[in-house]
Amino acid sequence: MADSNEKLLVELLKKPGNNVCADCGAKNPEWASYNIGIFVCTRCAGVHRSMGAHISKVKHLKLDRWEDSQVNRIREVGNITARLHYEERVPPCYRRPNPDAPHRKWLNTTKQEVLVLVEQWIRAKYEREEFCHPERQNYVSGFMEGFLMKRGKEDSRYHPRKFVLCEAEDTLKYHVKENKEPKAILRISELNVAFAPSKTGNQNSLQISFMKDGTTRHIYVYHEDPEVITNWYLAIRCAKLHRLQVAYPGATEAELLSQLTRDFPREGFLWKTGPRHSDAYKKRWFTLDGRKLMYHDDPMDAHPKGEIFLGHSSEGFAVKTGVPPGARNQGFSFTLETPDRSYLLSAQNDDDRTQWMNVIQKVIDKPLTPQDATVAARLVRKRTASGTMNIFSSAR
Repeated sequence: MADSNEKLLVELLKKPGNNVCADCGAKNPEWASYNIGIFVCTRCAGVHRSMGAHISKVKHLKLDRWEDSQVNRIREVGNITARLHYEERVPPCYRRPNPDAPHRKWLNTTKQEVLVLVEQWIRAKYEREEFCHPERQNYVSGFMEGFLMKRGKEDSRYHPRKFVLCEAEDTLKYHVKENKEPKAILRISELNVAFAPSKTGNQNSLQISFMKDGTTRHIYVYHEDPEVITNWYLAIRCAKLHRLQVAYPGATEAELLSQLTRDFPREGFLWKTGPRHSDAYKKRWFTLDGRKLMYHDDPMDAHPKGEIFLGHSSEGFAVKTGVPPGARNQGFSFTLETPDRSYLLSAQNDDDRTQWMNVIQKVIDKPLTPQDATVAARLVRKRTASGTMNIFSSAR
């Protein structure tokens, strides 16, 4: 009977929808939740197990013994039917696991943001049943308040701060003292929030970036509860979507969703020279955020030391291996050409250089959007040594 049930499971896996994980979309799932009636991957099976057997009962398809009733339950339900039920009313702003992402990345500890978001997605589906009961989605109301731990601007210590999000006012405020005026007021429509960048070392953290006085400011916050920090992240996304729907009534939902929040395509140390090619290379932490390539003294700095806006290749932006004739080549160097200046950069190794060049090339190949033009216009024009004005910071 055991052999016959194993064969039945193999046949059920071939049915449409069952050949990928019901939760994250990874191919060739090796586990199943027999009370819910779905096939899941190894990573998601671990989350199912952590919720407790009163929520989900999981077994390995080949290593565990299967009863007839358990196999019949999976045959009766299956991934497609289960998703129609448990994902009946997922709000558009919700960040679903990306089925196109290679599954190996989900097991990589440097992708800590994926681990938390996948776990909360699964718990929202089966434990809290948020998408069967929309009234439980407290992140779609356009208002949220509560305390988050915020990193100090001048030191590395975190302090509790009250945050208030108000979609109607397009504001995210935080208070040093609860009953005092806010320390800062951020415009929701203009900020970006990245979920748990690896540099924070905290999987329940957010990096909130926004423009202030013509330059970018970073705020780092976290909460001990992964559900709480995920709900803040989703609340910002939902508020941004609603604001965009009003501002751009003719845009498609897919176009607007791409404008909500974005993780950084790449971060890491590079070496760069000063404005003169004869200047020495100095180590800087680079962050690519949309079309802004920022560099910092330290990965957790509140302000970038400089910002380079990456325009389109037709405007004179280019990235090339090596450096101009006569300039110093520091091992794995490459040059970022802009209309106003050539930036000489050097990576840690050849693979690192290739990845940086590829991600920058991808940006400068994309046409600019109206939002991109707004960002470029708002960056402060800093005065160079010669007295001329330059849209890019020339800080070393």
